[in-house]
Amino acid sequence: MPQLNLFEPDERPAQAARLTPRLRALAAQGIYFGTSSWKYEGWLGSIYTPGRYSVRGRFSQRKFDAECLAEYAETFPAVCGDFSFYQFPSPEYWHDLFGGTPGTLQFAFKVPEEVTVALWPRHARYGRRAGQANESFLDAGLLDRQFTGPLSPYQDRVATLIFEFGTIPRHVIATAGEFVERLDGFLAELPGGYRYAVEIRNPEYLGPGYFATLARHGVSHVYNAWTRMPDLAAQAALPGSFTGDFAVVRALLRAGRSYEQAVSRFSPYRSLGEADPPTRDALVQIADEARRSGRPAYVFVNNRLEGHAPTTIEAVADRLAGE
Repeated sequence: MPQLNLFEPDERPAQAARLTPRLRALAAQGIYFGTSSWKYEGWLGSIYTPGRYSVRGRFSQRKFDAECLAEYAETFPAVCGDFSFYQFPSPEYWHDLFGGTPGTLQFAFKVPEEVTVALWPRHARYGRRAGQANESFLDAGLLDRQFTGPLSPYQDRVATLIFEFGTIPRHVIATAGEFVERLDGFLAELPGGYRYAVEIRNPEYLGPGYFATLARHGVSHVYNAWTRMPDLAAQAALPGSFTGDFAVVRALLRAGRSYEQAVSRFSPYRSLGEADPPTRDALVQIADEARRSGRPAYVFVNNRLEGHAPTTIEAVADRLAGE
């Protein structure tokens, strides 16, 4: 049970108070830091003020889930919404989400897997579809009807929409060339008015054809720290990898560590568990390169990288600020 007696209701946690001016200064330079999702009780006392979520002297999960994003926005200029990967949010949901947060908060959303999954995983939650080919894979029309259309009233709050492609087996898409060809046709049909980014989990796709295709459509490659992907520095060193007029980074996992291992090691994400200096170095490098080139950069950090995303961000932000 979270402790609620550490702070008075109006006293912000020390880490949030330190981070706020630093992240605002970097945002003014086009470097927007945020986290992957935001509903973490482990951040009570560091980012979230415990007293705000007390009802009759006890922590209220319902109040926390409903209101913590508004407090998050007091510190961070951007956030990555992973929830949208698993659903097409309703117009009512979008209305409540944007209505409950200040206009300064920029959102990145993962596009629903209905559009990005080529083969449904063999998992119980997919029911009869498990193991079957996805007939909606790369369906730009479905994307427009069910996702970008309902989201359109809030376009000015959307930093980017991310197409996350999980590892695609070779029996589904045989070669990098085939993936790039199909991706090319899809990107050409995308609805206007949004900035798009592509995140892949097949290292063999990282090549001139892939980068050239993204650049031709003005789409950014997502530099992603993931179990089986080249590290961020290696991705940034690839010729042509800065494909758009903005940069997106998602620091998710330490190289070689699985999602399940990270959850077991770091949950409930109350404090830094293990620093990852190479990933921190790469975050600084990519953000600094974007700043020098005049391109905005959206840098999202997951708790499962080091155990406490706000602390990772603070360390990187301090280096970018020259402290």
